[in-house]
Amino acid sequence: MHRILLIDDDAQLGPPLTVYFQRFELELVHALKPSDGLARLGAGGFDAAILDVMLPEMDGFELCRTIRKQGDLPIVMLTARGEVMDRVVGLELGADDYLPKPFEPRELVARLQTVLRRRRAPGPGEALASLHFEGLMIDAARRSVQRQGVAVELTGTEFDLLHLLAREPGKVFSRDDILNQLRGHEAELYTRAVDIVISRLRKKLEPLDCIKTLRNAGYSLALRKAVP
Repeated sequence: MHRILLIDDDAQLGPPLTVYFQRFELELVHALKPSDGLARLGAGGFDAAILDVMLPEMDGFELCRTIRKQGDLPIVMLTARGEVMDRVVGLELGADDYLPKPFEPRELVARLQTVLRRRRAPGPGEALASLHFEGLMIDAARRSVQRQGVAVELTGTEFDLLHLLAREPGKVFSRDDILNQLRGHEAELYTRAVDIVISRLRKKLEPLDCIKTLRNAGYSLALRKAVP
């Protein structure tokens, strides 16, 4: 059973969500303050975190930044009023997904299930081979990346986007193509999210110039495969 940490100062939110999550074999733990949440995360054992933006002690953006410095735990942010800027900032800081308040519990579960699926190792029939390019190695089985021999820590979303481009280097993927393949055809299309994740990837993969932008078309991987 996956363990999920909810950090939200609304004491009334946790109990009904905890009961609802059990129907989907998800164990929810509720922390009311960021300090409590960080302490629980430090103890380990969680598979994902849900962060509210409006929190005491520090806001959800600062909390997201703090968690992301410690690792690649999947993060879903609850954005107040559904403001686009909240979503943009959250994604820029490394959140894997967002959900505007008020939300339907079933949609929150669906978002969590999506980010959790990204964390699992590929199953039978999925691409397991490592992909080798000049200066870049992508190991699908271990979900790891090395840039010029140095390990690069990516979020689940960043890894999946890079792996998608790397499976067909040179092919141009539109923003909608990327969103549909990473989040499912029923996901709300939010093309700005793709640009944000691409920007994060480029920074992490510097000095390699890996990802090419084709104006009004999309993105492609612009590296040559390594010679065996």
